[in-house]
Amino acid sequence: MLLDAASLYFRAYFGVPETITAPDGTPVNAVRGFTDMVARLITERRPTRLVACLDLDWRPAFRVEALPSYKAHRVPGEPDVAPAGLPEIVPDTLAPQVPILLEVLAAAGIATAGAEGYEADDVIGTLAAGERTDPVLAVSGDRDLMQIVREEPVPVRLLYVGRGLAKAEHLGPAEVAAKYGVPVSRAGEAYAEMAMLRGDPSDGLPGVPGVGAKTAATLVGRFDSWAELVAAVTDRADARLSPPVRTKLAAAAPYLAVVEPVVRVAQDAPVRHDRADALPGSPADPDHLAALTERWGLGGSVDRLLAALAKNAVAG
Repeated sequence: MLLDAASLYFRAYFGVPETITAPDGTPVNAVRGFTDMVARLITERRPTRLVACLDLDWRPAFRVEALPSYKAHRVPGEPDVAPAGLPEIVPDTLAPQVPILLEVLAAAGIATAGAEGYEADDVIGTLAAGERTDPVLAVSGDRDLMQIVREEPVPVRLLYVGRGLAKAEHLGPAEVAAKYGVPVSRAGEAYAEMAMLRGDPSDGLPGVPGVGAKTAATLVGRFDSWAELVAAVTDRADARLSPPVRTKLAAAAPYLAVVEPVVRVAQDAPVRHDRADALPGSPADPDHLAALTERWGLGGSVDRLLAALAKNAVAG
């Protein structure tokens, strides 16, 4: 199980009232909510290995160099809230909670991983691409991760929690293909190509003007790769593009030439773990976890996490 940690703790922050505080009055709503989410995921999904994947750079230089508009509207100092309800700028009362929840994970013995210069999506994509033993389940509210689903060499699925855990969608190639009208045989990469054409205002991706989601899905279904589609723009003998669509794509040629590394989730990020990813049955540092629990008033949430770990170990 690969957790998109920032996606989950942002949702916890906005889903749990700030009136949930530590004994000293410090808000711990994100810590409590995030810990409860992890406990629930362990209880319901029973992973043997788990990594909380971190955003060490939410706006990587290689993406900004390719497309300066990438997340430009979310740069600190410019107020913005993405359509999903998650501002990239961490709220004042959330920022101090992130180190606390990372301490809780470390004391519990749950692995974290990150990659300098990359987003959490890239960490997840890299770990999923390199897995050869166990099926992978990524957990995120970010649609970009739909592009990592696959069948071989091991199944990779996305638990999409954009509408919360209670309404989570379990997505593989068949579900992504059915949801977006892309070919099931290459659903993940086709979803990414559709996103490139359609664009995504929440990420500062302009897309191709005049090409919406349905047209984009139809187009990627006619080609076996992004390179093949882009080549067809200048090949007037290729009947897979109608003249009006070819005109729209040709007008967006500078964008099409640079967008691929911006949208594609990396599969070769230099990921570093803080510990082995085997999910423990008991905390790695029970004394420190007890101290954190008392200081921050995390009793119920940590109790549920410990119960989930113990039950999962017995069931395994």
